[in-house]
Amino acid sequence: MTEYAVEVHEVHKTFGSVRALQGLSMQAQKGEIYGLLGPNGAGKSTLIRTVVGLITPDAGTVKALGRQIPDKDVLARVGYMTQASALYMDLTVWQNVSFFAGLMGCHDKDRIAAAIEFVDLIDRRNSRVSTLSGGMKQRVSLASVLAHEPELILLDEPTVGVDPQLRFQFWDHFRAMTERGITLLVSSHVMDEAERCDRLGFVRSGQLVAEGTAASLRELAGKDNIEEAFLYLAEQKGVGNQNGH
Repeated sequence: MTEYAVEVHEVHKTFGSVRALQGLSMQAQKGEIYGLLGPNGAGKSTLIRTVVGLITPDAGTVKALGRQIPDKDVLARVGYMTQASALYMDLTVWQNVSFFAGLMGCHDKDRIAAAIEFVDLIDRRNSRVSTLSGGMKQRVSLASVLAHEPELILLDEPTVGVDPQLRFQFWDHFRAMTERGITLLVSSHVMDEAERCDRLGFVRSGQLVAEGTAASLRELAGKDNIEEAFLYLAEQKGVGNQNGH
């Protein structure tokens, strides 16, 4: 029997006149990288915030790690990396990771050190975050969600604004996480990142257009690349321009 880390069923969410999610359903299996792929404004961030309990849906149900969300006990087992950096620029790498780990109940110095080492910043652990490059700051953000050893990690556009080499490093980190049994739900509008996910959900206008592996979605659409497959399947489902968050 398949075990799911995330289960979303017929979720709706509106913000005023904007229908951010329109009956969206998806399931992420434990230990996989599930990619939410779609243009900006498709509803990916709204979906992730719903899974982490920051947004209450107007209708539908959301489960994380088998429990109905919101659930405070489950959130202690979840990591969430936002699009915008939440780091404190005047604090060091170590102080930032320690602070965010502490919020999740982790005060284990070995685990904090392991998270910083995992993102290759152990030599900069005493550097103020303000002195780091943009890519290094992204790595500090990633370490900050890893230190309490979550079972499920939600990553909202984690590679936006980073150079191609760092993007590859991030995806190597993501794959290493799944080898530990961690489930990743990753949103992106960068189509070539799709090939690095175990399974994909195409999202547009708050709806799930199609779901499957990159290869199966290309085959379903009869297209040679993911971007063409996305556009074709969105058109076939009758999903127009995006209007979500």
